[in-house]
Amino acid sequence: MKPINLSLCCLLLVAFVPFTTVVAQPNPGLAGQWRINTSQSDDTDDEVEKALKASGSKVETKWFDRRKEKYRGGPADQELYDRFSYDPVLTITPQGDNYVFEYADNFKSVVYTDNRSHTVSLNALDAAEDFLEGQWKDGKLLVEMHPRDGGHVYVTYTLIDVSKGRGKDKTSKRLQASFIIKPGTFMDEFKLKRVYDRQP
Repeated sequence: MKPINLSLCCLLLVAFVPFTTVVAQPNPGLAGQWRINTSQSDDTDDEVEKALKASGSKVETKWFDRRKEKYRGGPADQELYDRFSYDPVLTITPQGDNYVFEYADNFKSVVYTDNRSHTVSLNALDAAEDFLEGQWKDGKLLVEMHPRDGGHVYVTYTLIDVSKGRGKDKTSKRLQASFIIKPGTFMDEFKLKRVYDRQP
């Protein structure tokens, strides 16, 4: 009787073991309506102004200029920046494997978490639409945005427990969005933190 080739047996065994991919589970707590907590969030105007000054751009400052959202507005291909950095209310709705992020004026953007970016063509990324792709990691949603102006945005959405003191429900949820932003017209990236309180 010929001796059994153990190496060959191991290879055959591995060949018949089904391959499984570990997929991070989505956090269902992300869905719902969220309102900005201004005391916990960065001031968008301040962060944009810092980025402009750091890049050497001339920034006009006036002693009695109390305007809010003074950097809001511009070309249509930059609207996505205005929505996530200024709009006070964000509604997140699951849609199959993906998520619809809705802002004011019924402005919606879809975050694709179905690996669509692996098959999307370069022409699609250059089309007149924003493209957002995401993936879950350790309960956080990591999103890469490709706005129409050719810039890029990286954002991490994290759910945070917040103490409410005494009572039956001692904790509530906040949603923290940590952005790294580079509009197409900017020389460098800048950071922005937005914190939201869950709405009933």
